[in-house]
Amino acid sequence: MVVSRHAIVVGAGIGGLTAAVALRRRGWDVAVLERAKALEPVGAGLGLGPNALHALDGIGLGDEVRRFSAIQGHGGLRRPGGGWLVRTDLGGLAARFGDPQLVALRADVVDLLAGRLPAGVLRTSVTVTGVDAGDAGRRAHVATSAGYLDADLVVAADGIGSRIRAALFPDSPGPRYSGFTTWRFVAPAVPAGAGRAEPAETWGRGEVFGVLPLASGQVYCYASAPAPPGIRHDDEAAELKRRFAHWHDPIPGLIGAISPDRVLHDDVYWLAEPLPAYHRGRVAILGDAAHAMTPHLGQGACQAIEDAVVLASVADPGPDLAAYTSARLPRTRMVANGSYRATRLSGMTSPAAIALRNTGIRLAGRLAPSLMLRQMDPLASWTPPL
Repeated sequence: MVVSRHAIVVGAGIGGLTAAVALRRRGWDVAVLERAKALEPVGAGLGLGPNALHALDGIGLGDEVRRFSAIQGHGGLRRPGGGWLVRTDLGGLAARFGDPQLVALRADVVDLLAGRLPAGVLRTSVTVTGVDAGDAGRRAHVATSAGYLDADLVVAADGIGSRIRAALFPDSPGPRYSGFTTWRFVAPAVPAGAGRAEPAETWGRGEVFGVLPLASGQVYCYASAPAPPGIRHDDEAAELKRRFAHWHDPIPGLIGAISPDRVLHDDVYWLAEPLPAYHRGRVAILGDAAHAMTPHLGQGACQAIEDAVVLASVADPGPDLAAYTSARLPRTRMVANGSYRATRLSGMTSPAAIALRNTGIRLAGRLAPSLMLRQMDPLASWTPPL
């Protein structure tokens, strides 16, 4: 007799939806609980590195995602005046790791994942209010706004402010402010006369502006700057103009092409102190709930996708969550720490430190042009367990 195994996924973001798809492929009965009324197109662009594509191959979605825009041509790091600190052929990424870097609209990726779930699996407007983690001999119990549910596995994918993480690990200090605030938007196109949009990140005095063309002709842009937490502006587009209007093309034109309501502004928090484990009882924690990181390596969603695929791989015949923690905690800690170092490096404000940093980057680009790719090996070469 086949015994049904039931999993509850809390949160319908990238990590939660990937986990739901991956678990269903392993024969699990899955329910996804999302407190929002609908999966609104929240967010802007999303970077998917070769490691995320390798993970998505494991659940049959890699080729569909590859139809999104690859970052092609040349790209690299620039100065606010437009000069290149380092510029490289981005085709080398695919040659080295088997796949390119992709950039897509977050909403498109969410729609793709949600579309792989049968009707009734995703339940919106359901808030989880408490969890009893259970143990080896007892199922987990989930208290929700729609009543109580039991599960053989609970997946906490409820984001950086995770209530489940706080309940299961009350001694964890929780998210810490990174010292940086960020803006994100999608420009409809590069305005005429604004120059060509090449994949690049421009580093100024503490401030960063990124430009990533999308397949649709739109351009995903992001910016960061050191700032106290909690500061907001009535017109965030005007604030971007104030900070970046004197930077090189096409940055001023891209900012000028958007309305204030299209700009997302968020302070950057991260889990600076790691959790002791990514599981407790029958509950597994993944994505930002487990290891929220700064965005400066573009690995937040990638690591959530990796989490989901690894979790599904240890779910047969019963969930071995200790193996999940063992596989994921060291790697995600390495990525989170590396991302924070990248945040500090790109966000330098001392003129002397900036001059030294820029000189080092230029020399590395000239003397060891493959260095940037080699530095990506620990991230991009990852492949999922069989």
